[in-house]
Amino acid sequence: MPTLHPRIAAVTDRVRDRSRPSRDAYLSRTRESAAAFPARSGLSCANLAHAYAPMPAGDKHRLATGVAPNIGIITSYNDMLSAHQPYEHYPEIIRKAARLASGLAQVAGGVPAMCDGVTQGNPGMEMSLFSRDVIAMSTAIGLSHNVYDAALMLGICDKIVPGLVIGALQFGHLPTIFVPAGPMSSGISNAEKAKTRQQFALGEVGRDALLESEMKAYHGPGTCTFYGTANSNQMLMEVMGLHLPGAAFVHPNTPLRDALTAAAARRVLEITARGNQYTPIAEVVDERAIINGIVALMATGGSTNHTIHLVAMARAAGIQITWDDFDDVSAATPLLARIYPNGKADVNHFHAAGGMAFLIGELLDAGLLHGDVKTVAGTGLAAYRQEPTLDHGTLVWNDGAARSGDPSVLSTVAKPFSADGGLRLMQGNLGRGVIKISAVAPEHRHVRAPAIVFDTQEEMVAAHKRGELQRDFIAVVRHQGPRANGMPELHRLTPVLGALQDQGFHVGLVTDGRMSGASGKVPMVIHLSPEVMMGGPVGRVRDGDVITLDAEAGTLVAEVGEAEWAARDVAVDAHDPLAETLGRGLFEGMRARALTAEEGAWSFAA
Repeated sequence: MPTLHPRIAAVTDRVRDRSRPSRDAYLSRTRESAAAFPARSGLSCANLAHAYAPMPAGDKHRLATGVAPNIGIITSYNDMLSAHQPYEHYPEIIRKAARLASGLAQVAGGVPAMCDGVTQGNPGMEMSLFSRDVIAMSTAIGLSHNVYDAALMLGICDKIVPGLVIGALQFGHLPTIFVPAGPMSSGISNAEKAKTRQQFALGEVGRDALLESEMKAYHGPGTCTFYGTANSNQMLMEVMGLHLPGAAFVHPNTPLRDALTAAAARRVLEITARGNQYTPIAEVVDERAIINGIVALMATGGSTNHTIHLVAMARAAGIQITWDDFDDVSAATPLLARIYPNGKADVNHFHAAGGMAFLIGELLDAGLLHGDVKTVAGTGLAAYRQEPTLDHGTLVWNDGAARSGDPSVLSTVAKPFSADGGLRLMQGNLGRGVIKISAVAPEHRHVRAPAIVFDTQEEMVAAHKRGELQRDFIAVVRHQGPRANGMPELHRLTPVLGALQDQGFHVGLVTDGRMSGASGKVPMVIHLSPEVMMGGPVGRVRDGDVITLDAEAGTLVAEVGEAEWAARDVAVDAHDPLAETLGRGLFEGMRARALTAEEGAWSFAA
């Protein structure tokens, strides 16, 4: 096995040392749970009768006598989300496979799964981030019945997978496998879609043309095909050893996809505490797996949302990571993938070019990944250099591609698209934030311009429609953090800023809000911490202040004298009574106790 890259080793050691007290406490709780609550051990006859009442008589007998191990299925199925609609038939595939493997399976519970693509720019988006923590709690409720020997997690999209991970880690003694549904087939090109969006923002085409374009892009079951948070989730689950090898990007409703789903059921039964391959999720998600996830995120130009979610997932396992860790890993990790918005290809092109098997092989050979981790496949990360296929109907794994099928989409460590991962920690008198520059051309990575301050993205869009933004400026959009309004994504700004940059203006964005995996070609410093509602200094910015955004140097500075800067009040927003409508009021408690974005926007007890 190649020697681990010294910088990756140093970051791992730093994280391990920093996390030792919390990680030891987490593992101790997990061991105590495993000893005190083996499946069904503490349940009375009445408890068991309730758990088995709807099952066929034969299954009842097998569970009651303790003959068969039982899988708890947590599902995020609904038929409004294209990514989650394929899960409708997964439970029956899993039940059948489990029975053939002398086990059983029950749907333990469902979790909510909302679509950011539907709620963008609307009130529902203010519930999106905290839906992650609701999903975590819903997962815990589903598994709380203590009748399961293992768990399968059915989820894909933005907040769903992080929430499932956080919830599953509360039952760290249970073997757990994540079961994806795969991406939709490719529609129109991402470049064509982005062009139409910009044309609409400029008033060059109407809503009918925009809707036609969007429906050609998002047209069937499966995840959206750009490399946003949903597909970044799938990449992470694979490189962290929580998927079966090669499971991430196989299309839904195909024989191979169904075979992988059945195989997940068989495999999770093999790694329960009843056998000699016991692999609880607490041992899979360790410091090395978290660092592997960060490395792969940087190597693929993945979603900036994971500078929040991966922090929270790690925290659930007692592991403490910071944006300094992301920054250091990014500096050591070459960019090996060009997937929209960091390129023209979509995730299907990435998969066809060699996908996860090729990527993981390249990173392992370069010493950038910990290969000696524990995975649900049971053989370390080297097993993930293989890809699944059907051989006369039988699922087999073969060696992945030795060479990229398309070097313009998936390249090598020897010939990377960039020497680093394209994520920067940004610091200065405006606080700490992150910027994803893998999609930003070098000539746009340094912007010095006057600030225009907005309190909502709607204010900025309206200013653009009035023709007030035809100039160089840096938009400062504040009051968008977790405590302010739940930290919605601000994608209404992307077409506006992109169009202005294309017209030759020097523009940028600074915000305590989010832009997610679709962060594109305009320099955007996001997730500023602390946010304005926590006294964050971005609340001191006034219209006309000159701001220097230097992505290469990692600096973000308002050019205001120190005395004047210190004397300014932070412009904390007044309460908006409409913020409690359409369900948002139920999240007031979560907003009030949320930690900073850098701390994972964690809304549970600190």
